[in-house]
Amino acid sequence: MAAEQSGQTLPATSLVHEVYHRLVDVKNVNWKNCAHFYAPCARLMWGILVDFARTRNYPKRGGHFPHIELEESATVSAAVGSELLAVNEALKELASVDAGKSAVVELRFFGGLTVEETAAALGISVETVMHDWKLTKAWLLRELSSET
Repeated sequence: MAAEQSGQTLPATSLVHEVYHRLVDVKNVNWKNCAHFYAPCARLMWGILVDFARTRNYPKRGGHFPHIELEESATVSAAVGSELLAVNEALKELASVDAGKSAVVELRFFGGLTVEETAAALGISVETVMHDWKLTKAWLLRELSSET
């Protein structure tokens, strides 16, 4: 969320609140550590952001018109929403080919975890996370630039 442009209609506090509501009913989970907790949170945030971007583009919600926010809160531009959907499609394609690299992106990008926290959450080495992160960033850049 920190990297988002101004124009964000889903403030970070609302995103965290939505994740909390989805996790509050989860029973009998034995959280091993912070990284173990952040992994499902990152996946939930990713899903919420993608759902939000999709609904912004629906014609019945004015998806074909530029969105102008009357409040002074931050708002997301339509371009950011479409970019997020493109990233989501690319990540779904990556997950079908290599779920491990997709998980690294989820935790690092959407979860904001450090390399060390990502390694702990996935049970892999720090070197593997760094290697996967570099390869995946290059792959995503190529995939997203070919879509334009």
